Amino acid sequence: MTTTAPPYPDVGHEAEPRGLISWLTTVDHKRIGIMYLVTGIAFFAIGGILALLIRAELALPGQQFVSAQAYNRLFGMHGTTMIFLFAIPVLVGVGNYIIPLQIGARDMAFPRLNALSYWLLLFGGLVLYASWFVPEGAPAIGWTGYPPLTNAEYSPYAGVDLWAISIIITGASSTMGAVNFITTILNMRAPGMTLFKMPLFTWSVLITAFMILIATPMLSGGLAMQLADRNLGTSFFVAGEGDPVLWQHLFWFYSHPAVYIMILPAMGVISEVLPVFSRKPIFGYNAITWSTIAIGVLGFATWAHHMFTTGLPPLLEAFFILSTMTIAVPTGVKIFNWIFTMIGGSLRFTTAMMFAIGFISMFVIGGISGVFQAILPIDRQVHDTYWVVAHLHYVLFGGMVFGVFSGIHYWFPKVTGYMLSEKWGKLTFWTLFLGFNLTFFPMHILGLLGMPRRYFDYPASRGWTEYNIASTIGAFLIALGVMFFLFNVFLAFRRKEVAGDDPWEANTLEWATTSPPPVYNFARIPEVTSDRPLWDARQKLREAQGHAD
Repeated sequence: MTTTAPPYPDVGHEAEPRGLISWLTTVDHKRIGIMYLVTGIAFFAIGGILALLIRAELALPGQQFVSAQAYNRLFGMHGTTMIFLFAIPVLVGVGNYIIPLQIGARDMAFPRLNALSYWLLLFGGLVLYASWFVPEGAPAIGWTGYPPLTNAEYSPYAGVDLWAISIIITGASSTMGAVNFITTILNMRAPGMTLFKMPLFTWSVLITAFMILIATPMLSGGLAMQLADRNLGTSFFVAGEGDPVLWQHLFWFYSHPAVYIMILPAMGVISEVLPVFSRKPIFGYNAITWSTIAIGVLGFATWAHHMFTTGLPPLLEAFFILSTMTIAVPTGVKIFNWIFTMIGGSLRFTTAMMFAIGFISMFVIGGISGVFQAILPIDRQVHDTYWVVAHLHYVLFGGMVFGVFSGIHYWFPKVTGYMLSEKWGKLTFWTLFLGFNLTFFPMHILGLLGMPRRYFDYPASRGWTEYNIASTIGAFLIALGVMFFLFNVFLAFRRKEVAGDDPWEANTLEWATTSPPPVYNFARIPEVTSDRPLWDARQKLREAQGHAD
């Protein structure tokens, strides 16, 4: 491990205030980023516990732990938690902390709005989980909330209303954050940092923010219409008077772009990690940038492939088949460039690097299964089976979660000033990698064998038991891997192994200041001449030392 002094030295900064009140009232993007991360990981743990209960019930045929209604509540709350309270908030947290540092800014453009967006997220999460304490308990409608199940006739209890309200609140939080990211990135970059000199992680967050800004109002509007149907006597989604399928269009217009909202920042993380630990520049910077933009655009043209079984006109079916296959092209461009970044490089298999490679392998499997689903005859065979569950988790868990873990291990020294243990990090990786594949790969087979998703029980005679046992064992391995990670974090603060300011010899500006960064990030705003400003600074320093010698 090599530690270098920051090329833009920090001087004259005020001390950061301490104490609980200072955290509750902070507008510092770094602290807000940490609060996003801690909150997201807390909800990840809660969602994971719900998943373990689901898998424990499905391990064997017959009722084991929960009733059918309780099971419906569990998987609905699990999906809602993981998407709205973990995946998006954690990536927003990483972006909050890193983006101003990467572009050479002192803070986000709107610090108070930044704080408000976090508190709205937390409030939205509390509203969702308050539904457990109202009469009839949490909603039993799944995370998609399809009518007529959500209509007052079939779900008259308040938990459904709280579910809808919580998502509207978290959507408002996401929208505020998106406006803040766009404004910050477009207006606060360091001198010389043109758009095509920005770090690739910054590019991914910028495109993600635009997607949030376009997609989220559609879902919020649909939820408001759903609440009106339930409480005001309207009939937007009431069969015979309105159209339940309209909800599916509104929901998936948001939710399929949401897949890329969750995965693009993770792709940005991978684009930062691979060149650092390959000891060479990223292969095809411009190609990766344009592929990010292409995914952001094409992500809005694929939503109805979730609705092939609703009876779409053949012309629309053909369009969405084509658009779904087309979006695989920019994704393939990224994978191609990542692989060629590693080829010929001096690879260092750190924990961050291993999670990045794990991301690529798992995302490829998830992407291929998604292309299969774009083929209409196959989709009609596997729709609403465990094949879909496997595909979703290979993309979002194998992709997004592995990307998040890569980013955490990469930036942890910058955020805390301490090193994580590589031994425990690699143990975490292999436990999660094996547990993940043991959990979700058998679900492909279950889907092909016809096991429906969202069922709380199944007959012993169908040959599904062995695959479900394997999935349940894998789920508990994942939980063990997460515990290893949390122990590693605890150990880092106990050992206090000083990381130094740039332990990886990285390329981007966040490594040009101290670890952890001071309140205002940089005493002097750096000037940028390329997409690798820190590498440039080190080269100038080495040249100057060579001349001095």
